[in-house]
Amino acid sequence: MTTALLQTTYFGPIQWYQKLCSFDRCLVEQHDSYQKQTYRNRCIIATANGQQALTVPVEHTDEKTLVKDLRISDHNQWRRIHWNALQSAYSESPFFDYYADDIRPFFEKKYTFLVEFNEEIRQTICQLIDIHPEVEYSKEYVQEHPNDYRNVINAKHPQPDPDFKSKEYWQVFSRKHGFQPNLSILDLLFCMGPESIFYLNIKPLNN
Repeated sequence: MTTALLQTTYFGPIQWYQKLCSFDRCLVEQHDSYQKQTYRNRCIIATANGQQALTVPVEHTDEKTLVKDLRISDHNQWRRIHWNALQSAYSESPFFDYYADDIRPFFEKKYTFLVEFNEEIRQTICQLIDIHPEVEYSKEYVQEHPNDYRNVINAKHPQPDPDFKSKEYWQVFSRKHGFQPNLSILDLLFCMGPESIFYLNIKPLNN
């Protein structure tokens, strides 16, 4: 049985969801220390002006704060800002209206912990795409792992991943900006709808 080690993500990139499909089991690290500007609490969407990062503000005391203990902040009305950004970016996409009622509640309900928030998002996205991964959360920090993607799937400094290659699909602003790979899973979902599953590069891995 193959297992991938991942970070928790906020509407994670397509590459992250590809791992859910490609491995028999995925282990999500929750005992690592919080770092800024990662997919743990940000996603990247495509807008009329180019890529935009949506970041969930968190409360943390210092750099040793564990991800599992991160609390979501209500700072700057971020829920309203994120939902408005998604409406502006994807209202003209083929499937935004179809999925809006499933996604909107994440910007209406208040969650306490980031990991729990992200997990509910993951479950909903997997249901909408119709994938059924086996996902568990670490009980302690994992020092080493043969399929460690914690730093490979990185918002600022991604590392080479020979098992992932972005396949082009229709995007709202592709005529203006060209195809933008590996955006938030929401970009794929709103643009391709039920066909999203075919764009996750599902294939067996030789591990």
